[in-house]
Amino acid sequence: MLIALNKPFNVLCQFTDRSQPPRATLAGFGLPADVYAAGRLDYDSEGLLLLTDDGTLAHRLTDPRHKQPKTYWVQVEGVPTEEKLQALRDGVQLNDGPTLPARVELMQDVPALWERDPPVRFRKTVPDAWLAVTLREGRNRQVRRMTAAVGLPTLRLVRFSMGPYTLDGLLPGQWRVL
Repeated sequence: MLIALNKPFNVLCQFTDRSQPPRATLAGFGLPADVYAAGRLDYDSEGLLLLTDDGTLAHRLTDPRHKQPKTYWVQVEGVPTEEKLQALRDGVQLNDGPTLPARVELMQDVPALWERDPPVRFRKTVPDAWLAVTLREGRNRQVRRMTAAVGLPTLRLVRFSMGPYTLDGLLPGQWRVL
């Protein structure tokens, strides 16, 4: 079984949380028993999370050797110059080594997304922009660290696709069997 879930902002990609106070988890979405997340999506990130009961499939979807592309829509603070975009495309140096080259495009229009709760902070004096970033690796908080490395801090991060699977109209908290 393979399930696509639109993980809301501030939800853990696990079914339990031992912290105090406890945070929202996947247990609150009525998912079938015996599925688990194929990969991770940070607590403060949103979007497509795939869940499965098939370990082989989970491995194929997440192991870097299989190089499944993952596309993120990223709202960044600042104006992305061509030099900054090219640096992201070429790969940037992070504290755990250089990233692989990425596909990075400046989105001409703000993507049609749901309102986030709480909303992203808005500052009249600081411009922002949206990027479409496609990676074939998946390090911890990689997109956020990459954009920060080129001087474009991430304000909002939404995973739109993973391999051939997309959000395809799912609202936050909704899921479907693929």
